Amino acid sequence: MPSELPSDLHDALSADDLDLALQAALAGAELGLRYFAHVQELARDHKLDGSVVTEADLAVEERVRAVLLAARPDDAFLGEETGERGAARRRWVLDGIDGTLVFVEGDDRWQTLIALEEDGEVTVGVAIVPAQGQVWYAARGRGAFVADVVGGRVTGARPLRVGGPPGSLRSARTAVLPPVAMVPERYRAEVDRLVGAVEPADWRVHGALLVAAGELDLAMQVGGKVWDYAPLSLIVTEAGGTFGGDHGQPHPVTGTGVFAADEATAEAARGALGKSRRPGNV
Repeated sequence: MPSELPSDLHDALSADDLDLALQAALAGAELGLRYFAHVQELARDHKLDGSVVTEADLAVEERVRAVLLAARPDDAFLGEETGERGAARRRWVLDGIDGTLVFVEGDDRWQTLIALEEDGEVTVGVAIVPAQGQVWYAARGRGAFVADVVGGRVTGARPLRVGGPPGSLRSARTAVLPPVAMVPERYRAEVDRLVGAVEPADWRVHGALLVAAGELDLAMQVGGKVWDYAPLSLIVTEAGGTFGGDHGQPHPVTGTGVFAADEATAEAARGALGKSRRPGNV
């Protein structure tokens, strides 16, 4: 088995499904790094929504799905590039390369995302950052962790915990995703509203992961889909934080996603966007 977790985590973290997700993430990471080594040679295409896509996006996602499908042939799948397969109470949600915009620029902040839904609830989430040699993961009710990837193995797991709430939205350590300079024009007005209320910080990995680690207080992503948010939402909430859409709606979220150390900060961010929690969103 390519993943190697401490024995106590095997007992604590939905071992079968989590281990499988980590195996799939490692397989995808290995292939993704091979593409990344020659990223300037990759052709760039654009999907109907204007987002960038490369051969690597599809290849990595197919590799991840193949690992999962071999072990869980009765499960359903939803992937950004590979689409839907089957219908079942268990569904894997995949994004082979999340952050293609930075991937094609040779930026090491791209990641591969894997989530497992059971009856519509996310129960396992994995975000591997191959070019940085780290993997972040969670299982529902069992906490969230970050570990190193060394020689194709997962080692040195550390628990994640959000920080204390900031004194105000202005003082909140905040990430905006995509990077402000790369935000597509159709999302510019929304991002500008938030940027007017906060001081955006640099982020070395996806801002949601840094919220989970207590290094940031808030992360807002625009233009996201369920495969972007599902694994990250579980990692943040298992670390003690919150996640919701621009009106506080829970998973599944499409559009704007707000990750925060506490609900008051999330609500303040939604207020800055000119939106607020709708009744019934808990």
